[in-house]
Amino acid sequence: MAELQRKQESSPSPDFVRASGATGDLRLHEFRSRVFRNTRFLRVWLPPGHDYAENSGRHYPVLYLNDGQNLFETATSYSGVEWGVDEAADRLIREGAVAPMILVGIDNAGKDRIREYMPHRSMNPMMLRVQGRYYPDFLMKEVMPFVERNYRVATGPENTGLGGSSLGALIALYTAMARPGVIGRLLLESPSLWASARQAIKESLLVRIWPERIYLGVGTAEAGSAERSRTVVDDVRELAAILRRAVLSERRLRLVIEDGAGHNEAAWAERFPEALKFLYGE
Repeated sequence: MAELQRKQESSPSPDFVRASGATGDLRLHEFRSRVFRNTRFLRVWLPPGHDYAENSGRHYPVLYLNDGQNLFETATSYSGVEWGVDEAADRLIREGAVAPMILVGIDNAGKDRIREYMPHRSMNPMMLRVQGRYYPDFLMKEVMPFVERNYRVATGPENTGLGGSSLGALIALYTAMARPGVIGRLLLESPSLWASARQAIKESLLVRIWPERIYLGVGTAEAGSAERSRTVVDDVRELAAILRRAVLSERRLRLVIEDGAGHNEAAWAERFPEALKFLYGE
């Protein structure tokens, strides 16, 4: 992990450490969950100018992202490759492509990541004691209130986004479906729609309230073979078709199928700037 500097200034927010290796102001909070009964980091990135006196009364849209370890720093990323969300957001904000916003990386639970990110039992992989059905409570009763207490967050679905990749995207999709009307911006990268016999796709047919904007990204080389990769892409196409039948126009839904892109942080990092512009652009 990059060298951390302890907070010096007085502040009503709880203790944090500042990641010196990130672009901009990235603050790490050690966070204890009563829902999951474990501890992880929340990584809160603040936009340029957040601490200027003239912005002291300003409130900011927020995007919550799963697998927080992989977002900001190569040293903490599972694969040694980061999404670069801090660099992308900093550039887009300074260019005026998106309004200043707060990014919150929610670390996964390490060895319990799969259990927390799977809402339904699965036979392949074998996972019977899953915990994903508790994730909406974890996010909406613990994480979001913590961030809203300690940072100037604009509330309401139009200002609230959620996203992730792989199983992190699956649980983001499940959360948006299970608690309609809370999440207004949804980012789904290479979602693991195959999990639990494609239960998420089946449940999506029953949803009547969807986020205002949804970004769906996938590559054509997601799996170990061409046939398996086609299945992954077909699942994403099927979800997109369901969303379109739910009257999501092109203004509300963006489907990106990237030729040759794999199932990895490098591919998700490559698509992130365009995803952020679609979800939060003016």
